[in-house]
Amino acid sequence: MSALVQCLSHTPLVGHVDPTPDVLAEVGAVVAEARARIAEFGPELVVLFAPDHYNGFFYDVMPSFCIGMAAEAIGDFGTAAGTLSVPKEIAEACADAVLESGVDAAVSYRMQVDHGFAQPLELLLGGLDRCPVIPVFVNSVAIPLPSFQRARLLGQAIGRFARTLDKKVLFLGSGGLSHQPPVPELAKVDARMADRLMGSGRNLPADEREARQQRVIAAAERFVEDQNSLHPLNPAWDQQFLDTLADARLPEFDGLGNAELSAIAGKSTHEVKTWVAAFAALSAFGPYQAEGRYYRPIPEWIAGFGALGARPLAHS
Repeated sequence: MSALVQCLSHTPLVGHVDPTPDVLAEVGAVVAEARARIAEFGPELVVLFAPDHYNGFFYDVMPSFCIGMAAEAIGDFGTAAGTLSVPKEIAEACADAVLESGVDAAVSYRMQVDHGFAQPLELLLGGLDRCPVIPVFVNSVAIPLPSFQRARLLGQAIGRFARTLDKKVLFLGSGGLSHQPPVPELAKVDARMADRLMGSGRNLPADEREARQQRVIAAAERFVEDQNSLHPLNPAWDQQFLDTLADARLPEFDGLGNAELSAIAGKSTHEVKTWVAAFAALSAFGPYQAEGRYYRPIPEWIAGFGALGARPLAHS
């Protein structure tokens, strides 16, 4: 029984709107180092906390959290498409344990996931099916949103469950730090887009999906030229967030409300709750030591881009 955590920002814009080659190389080196640490650890099970961007979860039913018993990646923005290797019986037992702990999480036997799940599996493990993985959706864009406290308690419950397994468990957290790309909001869209957000966007025609992706690419290009065209990145808050995770002060986030976080760092910054959940899961294994910290604001990707890993002190 042992554990490792790795959190990494994702971006659908890689390969579409990229920073300079030296920045790409820098990020590539960070990912390679994280991948090497994971390979050396040799995970037997991965628990992946990640968001969705109105590709798999919609307002027909929008849970705060959902644990996948099976999952398919749609392959948006050129990321991998296909079936995740979900160990159904372990995932079912995990869901039972979470509910018994007092955290309400939905389950899905037909989970559909996007780049937020696929990209870390590709970059850090080499593909969607290289290791058994339990996908855990954390709602990060569709209000009403779960709180930091609930995300922390979800992670703790999953960590306690993982401790009962005789396995090496890797906890992954996938999400941008400060950022606010052009994500539609139900209260501010026309009837046609509202219908998409309420479920008809689940299987978009190819031309609509391409148009949607081009809108994001165009927004990134504008943001590079004018960083007030979207909510500005907030490197100071991002570094403070990483400090708090590294120092194992997770309960301090409980006092930060959703509206306040949106105002400070952007409406998609709620994806950091996946990081909080992953570190909370690791904390169930005892005190930990952070490693592999990285941060850079990358306007081309409309994100404060970061990485942070950790392992229990008892196994360091």
